[in-house]
Amino acid sequence: MANILVVDDEVDILMLIKNALYKDDHLVTIVSKPTEVGKMDLGSFDLILLDVMMPIMDGFTLCGQIRHAVDCPILFLTAKSLEEDVMYGLGLGADDYLIKPFGIGELRARVNAHIRRESREKRNILYSDKVHFNLSGKELFVQNERVLLTKSEYEICEFLARHRGQVFSKEQIYETIFGFDGKSDSTAITEHVKNIRSKLHAFDIEVIDTVWGIGYKWRR
Repeated sequence: MANILVVDDEVDILMLIKNALYKDDHLVTIVSKPTEVGKMDLGSFDLILLDVMMPIMDGFTLCGQIRHAVDCPILFLTAKSLEEDVMYGLGLGADDYLIKPFGIGELRARVNAHIRRESREKRNILYSDKVHFNLSGKELFVQNERVLLTKSEYEICEFLARHRGQVFSKEQIYETIFGFDGKSDSTAITEHVKNIRSKLHAFDIEVIDTVWGIGYKWRR
């Protein structure tokens, strides 16, 4: 199951694609106004389908605006089949394209192929909006710039990001990171979170929310 965004100004096509991808148990968000896409949390999507020919903002322009914010595959839906148009779209950062009219079987197969490939390639990478984790290297990056975290700070970030939106008490975080035999106590988590926030503030982002009376969560 993947979280997929589909952008097309034709509502009938949006519903057709949504119903087709539902058959493979994907979660599908449809948008008919491309200007709304920039307001969304694009980091939560595993794949994006963009129509090329849209009024106000075409798919090429939209792809150019969002490519830096997402690392998932972007597929164009296009009635254009000229080689120069295809090369231009791929040059903007798209990964593939389907030429309209396309068959539902082809759509599902192409989408699922990209999802499978991504799951293989990104098994050591975790993405969350502007933040991504190199899981094997235990490193956190903001827009490709490494954030210098201590081992404990990194472990707290990875744990919360893996369970994005879920609230954990300081005690739960402490036991997960340090175990029951830790030599400090849960109040240390407060200081670690304070340090993490300070380091991420330098990149003008906030990802850890305090839930008063309970604990902390990684922002969705």
